[in-house]
Amino acid sequence: MPIVGTGWEINVLRLGLHVSGSQKRTYAEYQVYHDGRPVAALRGNICECIGPGDNTVAENGKRIEQGRYPLWTQFGRYRTIGFSTNTSVAGDPPMPGIRLEAVGNREGILIHPGHPPHLYLSSIGCLNPTNPLDSAELMDFWDSRARVIAIIDDLRSFAPAAFEHQASTPIPNAWAVIEGEPMTAL
Repeated sequence: MPIVGTGWEINVLRLGLHVSGSQKRTYAEYQVYHDGRPVAALRGNICECIGPGDNTVAENGKRIEQGRYPLWTQFGRYRTIGFSTNTSVAGDPPMPGIRLEAVGNREGILIHPGHPPHLYLSSIGCLNPTNPLDSAELMDFWDSRARVIAIIDDLRSFAPAAFEHQASTPIPNAWAVIEGEPMTAL
């Protein structure tokens, strides 16, 4: 399911699985697009749970199914507005995040930083942006946090009205497009 080329889209292209001892994660590339044009500064990699994707069972510990998901602001442990500005304590809550909606029986599927104490994978279905990693490497919290904040800032510029109130709000014409269901190790 490729991007459609209209509005704000983050395309997540799953590449395969990282395996390091007993640890496993799905590894992907991401790229943000504005009306089909790539935004050079908003690209990198994503870590998420292994598959296959499943949106039918809540809290199943699997990645979400490939598909196109509308984006919303988020408020809770992860927040789109009012997240911690602490730059000396890694993982100080609340951390930055954006919510994916229309995820079937799943809930709380977010784009949020990989954070301590689980820097190999900080997810139960969520997406953790990161710099390029090999199979054994841990995510860097500060890099992941900066990537999520850059995504939030770009969304705020795209649809400022969605960011006027600290309440879960749909972000008009903003989508996460997830592609692929690879199950092989890279």
